[in-house]
Amino acid sequence: MKKKILIMGAAGRDFHNFNTLYRDKKDVEVVCFTAAQIPDITNREYPAELAGKNYPEGIPIKSEENLEKIIKEEKIDEVILSYSDLNYIDVMRKSARVNAAGADFKLVTPDKTMLKSNVPVIAVTAIRTGAGKSQTSRRILEILEKEDIKTAVVRHPMPYGDLKKQKVQVFKEYSDLEKEKCTIEEREEYEPHIEKGATVYAGVDYQEILKKAEKENDVIIWDGGNNDTPFYKPDQWITVFDPHRPGHEIRYYPGELNAILCDTALINKVETSEEENIEQVKQNINKLNPKARVVEAASEVKVDKPSIIENKKVIVIEDGPTLTHGELKTGAGTIAAEKHSAKPIKPGKYTVGSIKDTYEKYKLENVIPAMGYSEKQIKELEETINKSNAEAAVIGTPINLKRILNINKPAARVTYELKEKTKPGLEKEIREIMKMVK
Repeated sequence: MKKKILIMGAAGRDFHNFNTLYRDKKDVEVVCFTAAQIPDITNREYPAELAGKNYPEGIPIKSEENLEKIIKEEKIDEVILSYSDLNYIDVMRKSARVNAAGADFKLVTPDKTMLKSNVPVIAVTAIRTGAGKSQTSRRILEILEKEDIKTAVVRHPMPYGDLKKQKVQVFKEYSDLEKEKCTIEEREEYEPHIEKGATVYAGVDYQEILKKAEKENDVIIWDGGNNDTPFYKPDQWITVFDPHRPGHEIRYYPGELNAILCDTALINKVETSEEENIEQVKQNINKLNPKARVVEAASEVKVDKPSIIENKKVIVIEDGPTLTHGELKTGAGTIAAEKHSAKPIKPGKYTVGSIKDTYEKYKLENVIPAMGYSEKQIKELEETINKSNAEAAVIGTPINLKRILNINKPAARVTYELKEKTKPGLEKEIREIMKMVK
């Protein structure tokens, strides 16, 4: 009899685990995926065109809320946890739910799902969402471009739309974001790279994405999502640590794996962190991975039009995932507001719809999250900003929200770039990679 498997996911790692571990196996049946973390991604299916010949009708995607019912009704043998940025208590609570319903609970080793590339891979991962992976990737890209090395950025998946159309995606121009109907969350990851002139690859089938990226480039930067492990086997593995959340490197799954397995431990945001927090992170790195090279770096915050917010009453909009499952209460927008003596309002009474729900669920105070998984949610974000009594808006997301929102008040955009404090900085790691370029 076939082993019956359920994959718990969030539209990303779950599909990759299926593709690499189960798609062509005849002795297992993946009965369904369950979805969590991301709004409006349930009641879809993983299409037959992607699922392979063993699944001519595709695979349904159901809500994790019904986990126990599904396990019992479908007689599931094994449940595979396939998403990230979970504290260890939540991981084991999920295990208890699964075991109590009658199935085994499993975590897969990263080695089994890492694909081997024909060109060098630099992986950028983190211990939590919002630690600074993308700015680290941009810094690496900058170093490689100076050496005229053609580099691809392969981004962790965010396939929230039509999965068949999203099998392999390539983003070179802003128009590609429109063509692919990208959510705010996707834009936050792709747009900053496009601004730097880089090509970003993403999608659903990372074997096919790899074939395309390695054919067209000399080096691949794996720009990870949340605190997930890489989909590609790294030749240089860099993990970003966040001293704004000291201790999280030993309390979250699979961030601790990234800490243990990395070649370089990059401690970001040192310029805005307490010295004792930085020291705590260093001690944990030394316990987990004493062979890792430690690099300290600053997240340099800049405002495009500081006069707009100087001494003004402002509404601060921060990166959505950083505030939600990343559990930070503030971000770069708040730092920029403080730097320019702006006065953030408490936007709670102006929030509407799903923005209100998110604001209350995560107990936010002086910021709103830039949530935008659907057109409706984008409109709710726009309405929230425009209803507020702020004199100006501080856009602390990685993208220019003014491209997709009609904001009725002056808006200043915050950007942030990585500046290594340790010498030599990441050039040391990149020199090793350059030796491998044919």
